[in-house]
Parts: sequence; C-alpha cells; structure tokens
Amino acid sequence: MLARVANNLFWMGRYIERSEHTARYLNVNYFSSLDAPNELSQSRQFVLQSMLFMVGDPVKDPSEVLLEESVLYKIGLDPQFPFSIINNVKYARENANSARDLISTELYESINKFYHFVLNYPTEVFVKNGLHDFTVNVTEMSSILRGKIRGTLLHDEIYAIIMMGINMERATQVIRMINAKYHDALNAQGSYGDKFGNSFEWTTLLKCAESYDMMRRYYKKKPTSISTLEFLILNPNCPRSIMNSLNQVYDHIQVLDPNKRYNKHSTAFLVGKVRAEYQYKFIEEIEGDIQNFIDDILNRLSEISRKMEKEFFDY
Repeated sequence: MLARVANNLFWMGRYIERSEHTARYLNVNYFSSLDAPNELSQSRQFVLQSMLFMVGDPVKDPSEVLLEESVLYKIGLDPQFPFSIINNVKYARENANSARDLISTELYESINKFYHFVLNYPTEVFVKNGLHDFTVNVTEMSSILRGKIRGTLLHDEIYAIIMMGINMERATQVIRMINAKYHDALNAQGSYGDKFGNSFEWTTLLKCAESYDMMRRYYKKKPTSISTLEFLILNPNCPRSIMNSLNQVYDHIQVLDPNKRYNKHSTAFLVGKVRAEYQYKFIEEIEGDIQNFIDDILNRLSEISRKMEKEFFDY
C-alpha cells in the first residue's frame, strides 16, 4: 500500500484512542472530585486546571479564574482548539476517508456515526449538564470502534498499522494522565501517613485509565503512589499499562518488518530496546525521581513515533 495511506490508517487509530482518553479524563476528573476527601481536590478551579494540563494547555497563572463552561467547551467541542474531542473525531474520520477501500464497511459506518454524534451534540447542553452523557458516549463508541477493528478486519498489515497507532497513543495518553495526576497529588496531599503516597489523586488516576478494579484485584489493597505507578507503567498484564502497549507495538512491528537481521537503525530495534529497559525496572528506581522518569518516557515515545514515521510512512 502507499506510505500515505498507511500513515492515514496509523493516525486514524491514534485519534480514536486520543478522543477516548480525553473524554474519560474529563468525566472521571470532574465527577470524582465531588467525593474527594479534601477541599483542594473538590475545588472546581483545581479540577479545571488539571483538565487543561492533561490536554497540553496548562494554566500559566495559577491565580487565573477559569470559567467551567469555557474550559469544557474548549476541550470538548471547540473546533478552534486542535486537541479538542470534536477535532480528534473529525481527524479520525478524515483519515478513514483517505483509506476507505482498506477498512471494512462496518468500521467506516461506526466511525461515521461517531463523527455525527459528536458534531451534532448541542454545545449548550454539553457545557450545562451534558458532560456525563457526552463523555460516556464517546468512550463507549471508541470501544465499539476497537471491537470493529478487531472483529471486521483481516489481521494483516492493515490491522497491524492501525493497532500500532492505537497502542502508541494509549501509552502516550496514559503517561500524560500520570503526569497530570502526579502534579495534582503534589498539590492535594493526603491526610495521613505518607501524604503524597496516600493522595486521593492516585485513585482518580486509576479510574481515568479504567484500571481501578483491575488494580484492586491484583494488589488487594488501597491504591498508593507506588502501587499505582507500578501497575500503570510496569505491569505487562494490565491492558492500559505502558509496558503492555510497548509489547503490543513490538508485536505489530514484527508483522510490518519481518526482517530477522540485526539492524540497530530500525524502529523494531528501538522499541525492543525501550521495552527491554522497562521490563527489568523496579518501581523503586522510578519512585526517587518520578518527574524525570515521566519526561523520559514521553521523549522515548516521541522518538519511536519519529522513527516509525521515517521508516514506514515517509516516502
């Protein structure tokens, strides 16, 4: 297939995943704050600042008073904000249009339905009382799209490219969530023992990543900073973890690049190197300098994306 078409498939997968994570972060962050155990975590301004930080538009002046309706509109339905949910869905559909003959009718119809739902959602309803309805529908429709990808496409190169995009974006979005909640936990400390480690924000983070129930079953205890970060970064069996996403990306690259010869300049080599490094990390190594580790992962993921683009999509 043409490199341009492969690039469209890759970014279609990324935009679908990005819209879901943004929607879930809005939903969980907003509604979990209503049950937060301390005053700062319940603060509307604190929640709105966290939302903007997550989507890459942090508030420069902490004393600035944010308007709830403006922030929700900007992240949800603002066509002028490049990282809004409506733009992510629009870009996903545009990329699907460009590769229409390579994807299934069922998948395309679901993407089209998703697009028209978001496009026609009334702005005044969304910013007033429609946040829950809108974000739940976005996350459910994104899950349906992943089901259509797995269930209606041959598991060949086309499938591998789309899934590579989905897993690259999942790793990126989860680490962005970790970064946002790490900052929130520093500001909204817990009320007992290790105030940072026992912050309510770690529970919120797990719910944002749809991993709270999994984590409780695995550790059989209340989330702390250490157990949450270990689960979302290093646990290969957690489908939302960085480690799991890297494993998936590596497997799909093998389909596109079955060359068994040693090539230190290939994307497969770089992904394998990063994956091996995290595979043998202890969470205690990360605990001492969480911020540097987060920045390092984001840089590594960007490096993999650039290498991937150069090798597979840039001709």
